[in-house]
Amino acid sequence: MMTFPNFLTLFRMVLIPFFVICYCFQWHSDFTRDIAATTIFAIAAITDAFDGYFARILNQSSRLGSFLDPVADKLLVVSALCVLLHLGRLPTWMVIVMIGREITVSALREWMAIVGQSKSVAVCMLGKLKTVSQLSAIPLALANLRLYFIDTLLIGQFLMLVAVVMTLISMTIYMCAAWPYLEK
Repeated sequence: MMTFPNFLTLFRMVLIPFFVICYCFQWHSDFTRDIAATTIFAIAAITDAFDGYFARILNQSSRLGSFLDPVADKLLVVSALCVLLHLGRLPTWMVIVMIGREITVSALREWMAIVGQSKSVAVCMLGKLKTVSQLSAIPLALANLRLYFIDTLLIGQFLMLVAVVMTLISMTIYMCAAWPYLEK
């Protein structure tokens, strides 16, 4: 069913290739490329907040939206992490931890759904805060601006480090909740 929230989610998915394409062509300057990519990423990230908001207030939650929203989020974040790794703006270990967590938690949720315990690993507040931290850190690192004493890359890297800590803690919480069902 095509609802407005689902449209926003699909729009976010459509923006991802345009974001990545920004780094596939020669630009007049790195600054122009970075600002274009940051703008596309920011628009996509904003739709993440609005699709859930509109689904709730318009009472338009759907199975399609429940499936597509986390897929769109993960595609957007993983694409951005790969770009930042390619640009040398994030260390490899940080990207591996982030992507590894996403794969692990997605597989864990799938397993818990199979055993009928999906509520045990439902999204927690720390997981949401991790996403907010990522979606704040990434555009700062992408923009790579130095304005007086403000360096957006350093701020973005710090926020990404915070996100990594939240990533590990939230994954541990999910694993502990699922552990009794994994032992059987």
